[in-house]
Amino acid sequence: MKAQVFRGVNHLSYEDIPTPEIAPDEILVQVRVVGLCQSDIKKIRYPLYNPPRIFGHETAGTIAALGVDVRDWQVGDRVVVLHHIPCMHCAYCLNDNFSMCDVYKNITTTAGFAPSGGGFAEYVKVPGHIVRSGGLIPIPDDVTFEQASFVEPTNCCLKAVKKAQIAPGQTVLITGAGPIGLMFIMLVKYFGARAIATDLLPTRIEKALSVGADNAFDARDPDLVAKIHATTNGMGVDTSILAVPSDKAFFQALDCTRKGGKILFFAEFPDELEIPINPNILYRREIDLMGSYSSSFRVQALSADIVFNKRIDVDALVSDRYPLKDLSAAVDQAVSPGPDTYKILIYP
Repeated sequence: MKAQVFRGVNHLSYEDIPTPEIAPDEILVQVRVVGLCQSDIKKIRYPLYNPPRIFGHETAGTIAALGVDVRDWQVGDRVVVLHHIPCMHCAYCLNDNFSMCDVYKNITTTAGFAPSGGGFAEYVKVPGHIVRSGGLIPIPDDVTFEQASFVEPTNCCLKAVKKAQIAPGQTVLITGAGPIGLMFIMLVKYFGARAIATDLLPTRIEKALSVGADNAFDARDPDLVAKIHATTNGMGVDTSILAVPSDKAFFQALDCTRKGGKILFFAEFPDELEIPINPNILYRREIDLMGSYSSSFRVQALSADIVFNKRIDVDALVSDRYPLKDLSAAVDQAVSPGPDTYKILIYP
């Protein structure tokens, strides 16, 4: 089969490799579409993992083969493949910190080499633990593979929305109107809150408004803080979500968040970046800082419901489509996005 093999920093190799062999409790899925995620890009462009590996994890496809012990699935079933499932009984899982679970981190889908997601290949193998524990979700007949590939990123964003306890009537600032920022706008609106977005690109500011943002501003506007306070009766927003890894965005969020509000870090910042802050600002204004990383098993069913029943318009997030052989070009575009670059999908 064909696969894009990570051979080193910023080096992807389009190769013929063996199709994975499955054990009695495993499933082989033919990949029909896989989303290109910022976490994939970081793994490709920075020395985070030793090669060779095959990345890609926002996967939707068709079951191509079943292990002899597998029940309840058939060859030809259309499925979303979730690349991590927690153990559900360790101390992290019992505290709903599923993404910290060792099983969650270490057992994943694979197309070969060190298991690393495997979606950037024609076929991906689903380990028995994931098969048995709810890691395959059937795709309804009226849902496309493209739409289904959004279940995993929707889960990640939904986890953050739930963690911040965003509720009807609140106002939420979303810094960055790329594909993730746009999804946050949709989810914030779905849960009955107001959404304010910022970005540097005029096209993304317009896009934010088109998908439901109540207001959208240029992040460089010198009057940004005053404008946001003006739209919130002088209070500031209830919650700020950092969907871009920018220290400037953090300090803007700090100025725009009301007393007693929350700031949630969703984007992953460069390791070398440090943000100096006077802790008395947090103390006196009672600002909660929190982070949200990866997905949550707790919202898995809800994320599928939101996508499958079209409660948010994931089709509006897709801007570009590439065949698997052109994955390097897709990564380059994502790193240096054009004015109309949003979500990029890959087709093995």
